[in-house]
Amino acid sequence: MSASFSMTRRLMIWLTLGTALFWLLSAGLGAMVMREEFDEVFDSALEETTQRLMSLLIDQQFQSTAVSGADPVEVSPPGAKREYLTYQLRDQTGRVLLHSHDAPSEPFQVPLRQGYFDDEDHRTYTVAALNDTLFLQVADPLDHRREAMLEGARTLVLPILGLIPASVLVIWLILSKALRPISLLQDEISQRGGGNLRPLGLDEMPQELAGISTSVDTLLLRLGAALQAERDFAAHSAHELRTPIAGALAQTQRLLAELPSGHLQARACQIEASLKAITRLSEKLLQLARADAGIGAAETPVDLVPALRLVVDEFVRLGGQNARLKLELPPGTRLIQAVDIDAFAIALRNLIENALRHGPQNEAVVVRVEGPNGVAVINCGPVVSDAITAGWTTRFKRGATSSPGSGLGLSIVSQLASTMGAKLVFQSPAPDRSDGLRVAIEWPG
Repeated sequence: MSASFSMTRRLMIWLTLGTALFWLLSAGLGAMVMREEFDEVFDSALEETTQRLMSLLIDQQFQSTAVSGADPVEVSPPGAKREYLTYQLRDQTGRVLLHSHDAPSEPFQVPLRQGYFDDEDHRTYTVAALNDTLFLQVADPLDHRREAMLEGARTLVLPILGLIPASVLVIWLILSKALRPISLLQDEISQRGGGNLRPLGLDEMPQELAGISTSVDTLLLRLGAALQAERDFAAHSAHELRTPIAGALAQTQRLLAELPSGHLQARACQIEASLKAITRLSEKLLQLARADAGIGAAETPVDLVPALRLVVDEFVRLGGQNARLKLELPPGTRLIQAVDIDAFAIALRNLIENALRHGPQNEAVVVRVEGPNGVAVINCGPVVSDAITAGWTTRFKRGATSSPGSGLGLSIVSQLASTMGAKLVFQSPAPDRSDGLRVAIEWPG
């Protein structure tokens, strides 16, 4: 089975990733548009600068006393700093006549024709004058453009990186509020069980969940009606069978007293044993119906020790094998729990019956109150593995035993323990022993 996952966590992750991806795509598209706009601005400035500079350099060239063949003149105003734009004034042969102080004295590796030309490091604009006898070439370093582009892109991306944590918080708040009805529906459904089949009663639910809530309510009503019908049938059947079974048993016992010894009396004994088995089964079915009805919990805590004494004394008064039942109750011990006394008595009676019936007939069965939160029944016998005890609470399932029984006793105890807010615990070997079995009803605390 695959591990469970949180729908809220998945939605947060995917919504955050999706939002961040769209932001980054938007930033990338914005950066592309911004680069085109930067190129237009820089190209416009480069072209305008070249045209204005051409007229100034032509005047300077004609006023110069430099002769043809002289070294190129470097135009360097006092205190000149690093220039973004560098230029060269060249003649039709490609010779450099004038250049800025940051420009090389060697000609640019750019053709002498008007327009733009790009190399690895510069974007150069060339303008011609005087019938293509003079060419002014102004170079704009691409690093300048890249720096402006990176700074612009950084201003777009950095806010996004800061917004991602904030978006996680906002998405979590929105999802927590939007998914709250799902949590409410989950809590209400988790509280439903065999003892609680009332409708959810969630009227104000979103449209997406209203159908689920209504369907669950309908299912709970149908399930409750079906379970109630089964309980009523089992309870009524067991109750109605008591009188005719008791009458048949009385007549059989009278017949036994009147019959002479022989095969007829043996058959009558078999009939008596069968009627006693039916009597026990009807009693168990009645107890099971009461357990399924949800008896067990009570609003007011009570001391269960008097009920425990009463059940043990009742077994002891019956005599016979019941005389080996021992009660260990330290002085002053109290067992105060918010449970129904009848449910506790039924559970304890079944535990004692099982221990007396299935344990060695010559060994004592101990009923021990273990502090304020537990009572245990301990009997002798071989060690039983956990794998075997795990199946003992299944209805109508009996272990490997020849003792009479219906396979309902421990199932009734398990159901009652659950409704009493306790748990049924098996331990073999019993504490401080090398054999035996301890079966306990333990409350948290």
